[in-house]
Amino acid sequence: MTMTTTDPGDPVHAKALSALEALGIEYECLPHPAVYTIEEMAALRLPHSAAIAKNLFLQDDKKQNFYLVTLRGERRADLRRLQQDLGSRKLSFAGGETLSRVLGLSKGAVTPLGILNDEERQVRAVFDRSYGDKDLIGVHPLQNTATVFLKMEDLARLVRAHGNPLTFLDFA
Repeated sequence: MTMTTTDPGDPVHAKALSALEALGIEYECLPHPAVYTIEEMAALRLPHSAAIAKNLFLQDDKKQNFYLVTLRGERRADLRRLQQDLGSRKLSFAGGETLSRVLGLSKGAVTPLGILNDEERQVRAVFDRSYGDKDLIGVHPLQNTATVFLKMEDLARLVRAHGNPLTFLDFA
């Protein structure tokens, strides 16, 4: 895998890709039409489609704790079990305004790379343990008009380097 970019002039993609490059992370970035669901992603038939992740932005009922959950596209997240595994209060999906305020993202563009916009380091990244360190994972580069493929260990390294807490859980 090489460092391949979409449009180097796109400032939103450039921020995410520059962060990867700064850490020496190899990636492949493939442009595509805007997509809003995992089903729309599947319809694109991108290479490495089994690596494409589903991303959820969650908050507790007091809107004090935020979780960016990344799991394999075919898996489902049981919010009650997730709440227990994280030792959290009741969880729900965060709204678009919260997503924009906390991660600078819009609906349909939720990505673990959104951590780069979390200046307060208040979001806990939660990754599906079924992604092994060397496995590829496909995520958006801050917009839903491209997908970046990189190794899971490199994505985890980026989150840690940014200073956000990180947890790996099993999603059955």
